[in-house]
Amino acid sequence: MKKFNSKYILGISMISALGGLLFGYDWVVIGGAKPFYERFFEITSNAGLQAWAMSSALIGCILGAVVSGMVSDKFGRKKPLLLASVLFLVSALGTGIVSDYNWFIFYRIVGGVGIGLASALSPMYIAEVAPTSIRGKFVSLNQLTIVIGILAAQVINLLIAEAVPAGASDEMIRNSWNGQTGWRWMFWAEAVPAFIFMVAILFIPESPRWLMKAGMSGKAFPTLNKIGGEDYAREEMKNIEATLDDVSEKVDFRNLAKPMYATVLLIGIYIAVFQQWSGLNTVFNYAEEIFSAAGYGVSDTLFNIVITGSVNLIFTLVAMFTVDKWGRKKLMLFGSLGLAINYLLLGSAYFFQLQGIAVLILVLTAIAIYAMSLAPIVWVILSEIFPNRIRGAAMALATFALWVACFILTYTFPLLNEALGASGTFWVYAAICTLSFVFILLKLPETKGKSLEEIEKELVN
Repeated sequence: MKKFNSKYILGISMISALGGLLFGYDWVVIGGAKPFYERFFEITSNAGLQAWAMSSALIGCILGAVVSGMVSDKFGRKKPLLLASVLFLVSALGTGIVSDYNWFIFYRIVGGVGIGLASALSPMYIAEVAPTSIRGKFVSLNQLTIVIGILAAQVINLLIAEAVPAGASDEMIRNSWNGQTGWRWMFWAEAVPAFIFMVAILFIPESPRWLMKAGMSGKAFPTLNKIGGEDYAREEMKNIEATLDDVSEKVDFRNLAKPMYATVLLIGIYIAVFQQWSGLNTVFNYAEEIFSAAGYGVSDTLFNIVITGSVNLIFTLVAMFTVDKWGRKKLMLFGSLGLAINYLLLGSAYFFQLQGIAVLILVLTAIAIYAMSLAPIVWVILSEIFPNRIRGAAMALATFALWVACFILTYTFPLLNEALGASGTFWVYAAICTLSFVFILLKLPETKGKSLEEIEKELVN
């Protein structure tokens, strides 16, 4: 078995994965701030403005995902990640400063562009530097940092927010420290990791696979040599060159229309959309509504959110130790079927008006299943299955599809909840998970233990 420079691989992977941490923080911080900024901007009686405040960042995510394909193919992986760090920093400071609703939306969209870039580029970069035998574990680092970012946002929200008295009116909350200042500090706290990411990204090398695609093989060799030694570097360069026989061809989105890429694009887009329409992200974005329906107050909800984040972290660690042992497909099948069963039970709990601990246990179980399956494994698969020549554009398309699906999910949850009730909404998600179980069983190949070039030969015909 080949020996690799694990410390070096871990170091550059963790720096890249800081994009995931900021992704997770920026994505979830708004959930804890929601009870307070909604009172500050006086939008508690306007469902449309509430939904727009919650989902506006996703417009930025979609834009960032689209741009990621163009900039990563032209400028590499490192420079766009640096751009993402700057956007996170600007968004964190700007969102907390404003007192106008429209400017609040603007800075949320700016942060969303950062999320869109980081969500596509961080796992792609790690997959391109990590050796085959440990690639799944290292790409899962990105999901681990996302989860750490989520938990950090939840803990910071809890620490910043002062206790809200039971039965407090909207006016009382608006005029409180939480309503005037507390929610601002929730966003400002993101500036610290954003600055660290901005500085740290300067110290990682460019992706060797991108360098070779760009005709700079001489610059790729030192990184591959540092990862696994001279023999490993020469072998990897030979394998990469075999899939880049048309390096002079400009890679753009038009190439994705070629019939040879149809199967791999179908698989990538489907699992990206399914990760969102599995429904779990509604728990993080609409925790107030979900736990309120289960009989919890604002302060109890903030505490419960921290519990959900802790469970999320624990089972993401489980995924990291199983992804290269059990394989990607088995974990995806487990996740889709497990969530389908859980949502049937959760919908039934709401239907029969169960409250308190019963609902909390079902929510935590759903998070545990998602955290060790769909959440990390989809990013692993997306970073693996696309061919070298179109990886940037294909990853951008799949990430674009993911964020469009996320926007639709986030925007429609309040509408579904109003039309079908909490029970009907979770039953819809159960049906989606069941259908996806069948798709994964029939269409998704196992990529465990295969090099990126081997996977390309299997899926491209």
